[in-house]
Amino acid sequence: MRYLTAGESHGPQLTAIIEGLPAGMPLVAEDINENLARRQKGYGRGRRMQIEKDEVQILSGVRHGYTLGSPVTLAVENNDWKHWTNIMGQAPLETDSDDVKRKITRPRPGHADLNGALKYGHRDMRNVLERSSARETTVRVAAGAAAKKLLSLLGIELACHVIEIGGVKAQPVRYDSLQELKDKTEASPVRCYDSEAEVQMMEAIDKAKKNGDSIGGIVEVIAEGMPAGVGSYVHYDRKLDAKLAAAIVSINAFKGVEFGIGFEAARKPGSEVHDEIVWNEEQGYYRKSNRLGGFEGGMTTGMPIVVRGVMKPIPTLYKPLQSVDIETKEPFSASIERSDSCAVPAAAVVAEAAIAWELAAAIVGQYYGDRFETLKLEIEDQRKQMREF
Repeated sequence: MRYLTAGESHGPQLTAIIEGLPAGMPLVAEDINENLARRQKGYGRGRRMQIEKDEVQILSGVRHGYTLGSPVTLAVENNDWKHWTNIMGQAPLETDSDDVKRKITRPRPGHADLNGALKYGHRDMRNVLERSSARETTVRVAAGAAAKKLLSLLGIELACHVIEIGGVKAQPVRYDSLQELKDKTEASPVRCYDSEAEVQMMEAIDKAKKNGDSIGGIVEVIAEGMPAGVGSYVHYDRKLDAKLAAAIVSINAFKGVEFGIGFEAARKPGSEVHDEIVWNEEQGYYRKSNRLGGFEGGMTTGMPIVVRGVMKPIPTLYKPLQSVDIETKEPFSASIERSDSCAVPAAAVVAEAAIAWELAAAIVGQYYGDRFETLKLEIEDQRKQMREF
């Protein structure tokens, strides 16, 4: 499985083309739109989310509610495009003297602006920021939603939540089921399970907004139901936890990732890090704890997968940092684009989609992935064999 996205933040639409979904898998627009709506929510979001109502069009690869095995095209229109047709239009300018409106020559510290301009030779850095914008994650979530649908049909469920914003940390989560975690966090404005921390997080976001600043945080993604042994210990590039780590840090503004107890493992002895193995007839092999987050040797253990990602504060500030104009080389305050003061709750949904994609791709790559019904039977048989091993 693989996918490619295309589109600019203020262009006509965002597009994802997915290859490798098994044929015969149920898939409708509602499966994707639910996740797109989740991405748009969250305390601290900017005015762009009030303009856009993201809904997907499935333009290929699905017939009468089932995938065909051919590439699936997903498109999300940008409603704001109507205000940007002259600025972002594809047609050449009529004359060389025509002014380009909203030209960007002042790069924002922490953004891709300057590096992208240096790489591609763009004198107008709008050519960079339009693509490097987190708006692109709209169709990453759409692709991840298709992957989540596949995983769910195979008995694998995911959830995401926020555990820290702006230095405010939630208490460790205690929940009876993944559905309980989902129900409570989806009802939270900051997607947090801890109601006391939720209030403090919202206060921190309000303070940052008032100060013209932005704040980041930490999100956690949990996946339950993955069979043991998915991934590989044989080659470095087939280790599934490595692929999940890459997926997390590929998300805009994410700068770190950890599994299970993560970096805390550096501060503990081995007896408090590794998970003891037990067996019973009903479950087969399992672990008494899950400190390693569902991975050993680059492979799934069958325990819940627990991944956390660190999101830095958004680099667009309403009290901008100093920068240098690339035309005059004079110091200036950096350019201001419409932005969020905090996008951590929405980023949790993006992280969930990124993890879902890698898990689904690993399943399809390791088992027979051309036909959905065959894949489902093979996964069920694999689980049975592992219980009896």
